[in-house]
Amino acid sequence: MSSHTGVLFRLSTFGESHGPAIGVIVDGCPPRLALDESDIQPDLDRRRPGQSRLVTQRDEADRCRILSGVWKGYTTGAPIAIVVENADHRSGAYDHLVDVYRPSHADFTYDAKYGIRSIAGGGRSSARETIARVAAGAIARKLLRTVAGIEVIGWVSAVGGIDAASAIDTATVAMADVEAHPTRCPDPAFAERFAAEIDAARRAGDSVGGVVTCVARGVPAGLGEPAFDRLDADLAKAVMSLPATKAIEIGSGIAAAAMRGSVHNDPFEPGPDGRPHTTANRSGGIQGGISNGADVVVRAAFKPTATINHEQATVTRDGSPTTLAATGRHDPCVVPRAVPLVESAMLLTLADHYLRHRAIDVLGPVDVD
Repeated sequence: MSSHTGVLFRLSTFGESHGPAIGVIVDGCPPRLALDESDIQPDLDRRRPGQSRLVTQRDEADRCRILSGVWKGYTTGAPIAIVVENADHRSGAYDHLVDVYRPSHADFTYDAKYGIRSIAGGGRSSARETIARVAAGAIARKLLRTVAGIEVIGWVSAVGGIDAASAIDTATVAMADVEAHPTRCPDPAFAERFAAEIDAARRAGDSVGGVVTCVARGVPAGLGEPAFDRLDADLAKAVMSLPATKAIEIGSGIAAAAMRGSVHNDPFEPGPDGRPHTTANRSGGIQGGISNGADVVVRAAFKPTATINHEQATVTRDGSPTTLAATGRHDPCVVPRAVPLVESAMLLTLADHYLRHRAIDVLGPVDVD
């Protein structure tokens, strides 16, 4: 089972939804970075369940503990181990699923691959695994802000068929605006519409999908490793590895297919620092797989939560037809809590590529004319 990622900024995650704890080991963080639990906990708080009526009511504090890699408030260069204990798990609520596959869950596919699966809470396939990524992403956030002034902010830009993208300026949206409403939509009017849509799905015992937009500001030109580790390719992998993600767009995304080059191209002009600057950003801050100095903008589409209180057709492990109406605690819409997940995907990818770029950018410029 693949539980690790990264080249220079590397992480390995462990734990299951109803196990004793979730954890992560981060290897490759440079030494002497000021770091303690207070740098990590705010992002975990934004991800944790039970925040409002719009999300699952599982009651977890999700308090993190740093076990190694930090001495007197500074990273040592050694692996950083972080653990978050599980408390409010109700494993007995899953006993009826021992021989039944939940539609659109990972029950059947895990059985098909491993021949065994953890029934309680979905085990390793549960989105609770993302605690580890968010904790590691918080370290990447502190590193990128400290060494490069990079800022990463995500928000909910669509729920169901309601799309607020045109009402939100990616260049100016602020974290305070995002966190002002439980939906994590920075536009107050759309936030209320999103809440009503999620509430309606919840009351109907159903679920609804949505979109998270994420922007990274202050990213320097030059990050990305063509041909196979392009920045956009690694961002796509990081985002698409998040549970329930069905699509990612970078910059103009799918809309680019309907444009002509004369419309889609981002013109250059001399920048204030003497380097080229684009007057538009349909490229989403990445050209040729390498950052160009503009904001990096991604959108991640999440499916409706698979666990719903509607009777659905399914089969047992021996192939017999049956029906299943799920009960218990689940998110009627995952996107409000998915915002820090998408941010962590962006942060971890940028941290790894920033360190990889620094590793080769050691010689001065040369004149080859």
